Amino acid sequence: MKKFRFSLETVLDYKQQALDSLRAEHGAILAQVRAQEQVIQALEEEHRQADDEFTRRKLEGINVLDALNFEQYLRAVERKLQTEHRKLEALERQEEKKRSQVVEARKETATIEKLKEHKLEDYRKAVQKSEEMMIEEFVSTTRAMAAAGN
Repeated sequence: MKKFRFSLETVLDYKQQALDSLRAEHGAILAQVRAQEQVIQALEEEHRQADDEFTRRKLEGINVLDALNFEQYLRAVERKLQTEHRKLEALERQEEKKRSQVVEARKETATIEKLKEHKLEDYRKAVQKSEEMMIEEFVSTTRAMAAAGN
């Protein structure tokens, strides 16, 4: 009997390549999200340290110009934090979209793989049936020849 050949093998290969590509893109976006989270964490730490320093300096006595500079610096860090949070939100939306694309591609690939498994099982059953028929035919021929020889 002929060797098993799945007619949708090229489609399956294409879908697998597309899935691999989407997974790589998703991984890259996840890395960007983690990096952005670290940027925000560093800015929050910078803000906390500056605020602590400002509080300490206020307790010790600070001149008006230095106090204004601290307040201005803290507001600038807060604005930067807001900007970085918006960037993070955009990246998270992008990651969610890419994740849903990966899930959809995985479903499509799994469907074709399941079809391939069914076709392979059908092929194996057909091969087994063919082999059983050949054995039966061989046994029948052998018996017939033995009976004819007697």
